[in-house]
Amino acid sequence: MSTPLLSARKATDGRIDRLDRLNWSGGLCFTSFGARIGIRVNDPAVLDRLPRYLPPLYEPAAAVTVDALYSLHVAPGHPEHGCRCVHRLYRDGRRLTRTLDGDEAFAVLESALEMSVSLNARGVVFVHAGVVGWRDRAIVIPGRSRSGKTSLVASLVRAGATYYSDEFAVLGPDGRVHAYPRALWIRQQEPPRRRRCPAAELGARTGTEPLPVGRIVLTKHRDGARWRPRPLSPALAMLALLDNTGVARVQPEFSLAVLRRAACGATTVKSPRGEADEVVRFLLDQEP
Repeated sequence: MSTPLLSARKATDGRIDRLDRLNWSGGLCFTSFGARIGIRVNDPAVLDRLPRYLPPLYEPAAAVTVDALYSLHVAPGHPEHGCRCVHRLYRDGRRLTRTLDGDEAFAVLESALEMSVSLNARGVVFVHAGVVGWRDRAIVIPGRSRSGKTSLVASLVRAGATYYSDEFAVLGPDGRVHAYPRALWIRQQEPPRRRRCPAAELGARTGTEPLPVGRIVLTKHRDGARWRPRPLSPALAMLALLDNTGVARVQPEFSLAVLRRAACGATTVKSPRGEADEVVRFLLDQEP
């Protein structure tokens, strides 16, 4: 992996930040879906740990001018009596976290990198959604965090669907969905935390080819809810996708055109749900 020392902001940012005067001893650049992201660190040893937190399908790059620059300052050594080992993370000039927990700093970095890619990607539109492939069509499940989309995606791939993503539907100009195959983040009750779960651990295949959208499923998990799907029009489906699309504010014309193509060819249903089994049967037993 290329590890150039980063010292430049993106070209549109003319601010002089005191962060630039700190001792940054290493860095790397990567591209993902056309977005150019840089990370600089105060400890070169951190570079060996970074790749596991980078977005899927990233490619190392040598560019110095980036869309977003992250500055990760890791406290040296280990906490000792009377010593506060504070880890800090910044995006451009804004502090994202200040924490004593190194794992937390990397978790915030991972989430922030994905968001930067989604907002700066070129030629595609990122929609917050889970995605699986089934019978050469994509099933897209829009939703924010804690809507239950990851648990539904996990149930679908256990039942034989092909894994595409549990976080983003990446839509090309033709409305087809590209894979964003990050490890699933499965929530556990005991202890209450999330854990990484590669799709292969669930016995799933990971998709590689873009798929047309066959079905859009608007649902949220609610204890005791019954699955009673009702059909929605393509116009309402497009609005639901738009509600989960961050880049629409900065690229409205392109985003709307892509979302329209994705929604017009799909069947859309909406209903709250309880456990995933009934929904899985409904989605996989029917033609898209």
